[in-house]
Amino acid sequence: MKKQKVIVVVGPTGVGKTQLSVEIAKKFNGEVISGDSMQIYKGMDIGTAKVTKEEQQGIRHHLIDIREPEESYSAADFQKDVQTCIAAIHSRGKIPIIAGGTGLYIQAALYSYDFSEAKRDDSYQQQLELEAQTHGAEHLHAQLQAVDPIQAERIHPNNVRRVIRALEIYHRTGKRMSDHEETALDSRYDATIIGLEMDRELLYEQINLRVDRMLSDGLLDEVRTFFDAGLRDTQSMRAIGYKEFIPYLEGKMDWEDTVTQLKQNSRRYAKRQYTWFRNKMDVNWYTITPAEKAEKFTIILEELAGMLTER
Repeated sequence: MKKQKVIVVVGPTGVGKTQLSVEIAKKFNGEVISGDSMQIYKGMDIGTAKVTKEEQQGIRHHLIDIREPEESYSAADFQKDVQTCIAAIHSRGKIPIIAGGTGLYIQAALYSYDFSEAKRDDSYQQQLELEAQTHGAEHLHAQLQAVDPIQAERIHPNNVRRVIRALEIYHRTGKRMSDHEETALDSRYDATIIGLEMDRELLYEQINLRVDRMLSDGLLDEVRTFFDAGLRDTQSMRAIGYKEFIPYLEGKMDWEDTVTQLKQNSRRYAKRQYTWFRNKMDVNWYTITPAEKAEKFTIILEELAGMLTER
């Protein structure tokens, strides 16, 4: 059976994915599916750089504001939701455009990952959480290193949630998470992937400016709303742009150090995103600059038309 066409726009944070996805949708009669793991949360607008109604320019967007901040969400949830969106968009005679920077989610959506045999084991998860609290994050990471060194290399020791998930999968299935990822790359769609990249110093400058804009737009007040609602330990509040403010709101860190931490974490995240997409997907990369973005977008749209015709 002929695979359905999908356009995907990837790249590090702050590079222009949102703007390009809208331009692609306008030119090719498309609808945009957010590929961002945090834009699913209602009210988390500034810190996630959620696309505004004005920025959408009348283009229909999906998988934005579909969860409450206290709810959890996984790559398996995203995979299922994207499949539903793609089918619905094609039924309207339009083309789906997935745009975002959450690499694992996008990869899960494009390829035939089977999450069915890796469901949550609450008791084992609680056991691991207790071990992390008692013995530290490095203790758990060492366990993962012993059973799945490839995945351990990919996950930072401080990312306890992902370390626990990888250990859960091994505990439940006897298979390593890295085995799941390496053997499940059967593409379910006819995907054309466009990647945006930028000179590192330019990108870091853009990220710093973006953080400054977020702060002037009221990011602290947005975070304080969720903090005051008792949501500091939820999945949503572990996101970059939110977790950095928790020590400040608890009186444990001053403002200057908080902002420095946020900018640093944002830059590091951009580097990890770029590395992920470079290593995991067959991407058509385009280098852009803030000054020449419009001109480069025109070139991308022209070349994308050729790619879609060839396929």
